[in-house]
Amino acid sequence: MHMSRRMMAVAASLGGAAILVTAAIIVSMGAGAATAPSKPGRVSIRPATPISGDASRDRTVRNIIYTSVAGNELRVRLTNSFASGSVEVGATSLGVVLKGAQLVPGKSQSVTFGGHTSVTIPAGKQVLSDPIHMRVPRLTKLAIDLYLPSRTGPVTHHQLAWQTSYIASGDHVGDAASTAYTTKTRSWYLVDGVDVRNSLTPGTVVAFGDSITAEVGSNARWPSYLSRRLDAALGKRAPTVVNAGISGNRVLNDSTCFGQSALARFRPDALSQPGVKVVILLEGINDIGFSGEQDTGCFAPSNPAVTAAAIEGGYRRLIKMAHASGVKIFAGTLTPFLGSHCIYGGNFGTRKGEVLRERVNHWIRTSHAFDGVVDFARATASPHNPRRLNASYNSTGDSACQAGDGLHPNDLGEEAMADAIPLRWFTR
Repeated sequence: MHMSRRMMAVAASLGGAAILVTAAIIVSMGAGAATAPSKPGRVSIRPATPISGDASRDRTVRNIIYTSVAGNELRVRLTNSFASGSVEVGATSLGVVLKGAQLVPGKSQSVTFGGHTSVTIPAGKQVLSDPIHMRVPRLTKLAIDLYLPSRTGPVTHHQLAWQTSYIASGDHVGDAASTAYTTKTRSWYLVDGVDVRNSLTPGTVVAFGDSITAEVGSNARWPSYLSRRLDAALGKRAPTVVNAGISGNRVLNDSTCFGQSALARFRPDALSQPGVKVVILLEGINDIGFSGEQDTGCFAPSNPAVTAAAIEGGYRRLIKMAHASGVKIFAGTLTPFLGSHCIYGGNFGTRKGEVLRERVNHWIRTSHAFDGVVDFARATASPHNPRRLNASYNSTGDSACQAGDGLHPNDLGEEAMADAIPLRWFTR
């Protein structure tokens, strides 16, 4: 949902350059960002929408992403949307992960841009690779290697992507061995996504939300579990699932740390996805929780006067945008958060916060404004107290609180959320 004060002090390293990880977030591309054109049979694997950060020269970043769709033609999208200067990528490859940073031998392919192995991405721009003819099964980990030969300064990346990627000194693009990749990172660098051509795939489902959608754990988010359910039920005709979660994101307000609001990023991050047919929305808990924070830094504007009606008004605007684009929008109820105040402060888990959460959930369930509702709150609630997460679904918390964090479902909880989603939404 948003980071704890303990997490705000975490630092990561790219080679010798320190990166202050100020939030577990990504930031929207914005309405003016270039996107790949939507074509029949082409769907998107999108790891994240990015934010600017620092990087060093003579480094190779092995970005690990998870594909929910099979195909035999792929194109890699790189972005430099938030940097103030251009960035040079000396070489790029696409491979299949065997384990950790190790790749399946003989499967990696060089990626070109306009026939060239190197590409310079101007500030504020994106580039789309030439087609890569490579057969990729569903539910596969891919590695996108990027060699950065020159000192980059700030580069566009997704901080704390909750998927371990790797960094090596020097040019190790396409190496099957993991030996050189001695540094781990929870960020994706410069990668905006992969487009996959598959004529059987009926389209894209966008999971749009905050950190409960962009959750901690390798492929243990509810969108990933949903993708596996769809694969088991529909096989080759299962839609692809794109995760557009941003930790700390809010419906109504932007943040310097937690990205553009849902209202601002909905069109580029959800409705502009190739082949999008359905959006599943789970967002609003941070609008409630942040309202009790100080109106400074990452939390500004904290919006202390936020009401359930204001959040509901934001939902109506998202619904209107989706329907105007011919896209169905389903909503999840906001999950329980009693007990989360110890770690997250604000109005997370407070009496005021709970009143707002229950009012918003009542509206989601009874307004009939969405095309359908999945009751994530009931799916994850304790059988003894519906205001708390089920103890079996509660993520490990801060040691000072001596309990789960009270806000984020663990792997079992995320799986329970995915299991609560009606598959008939994707078959009618």
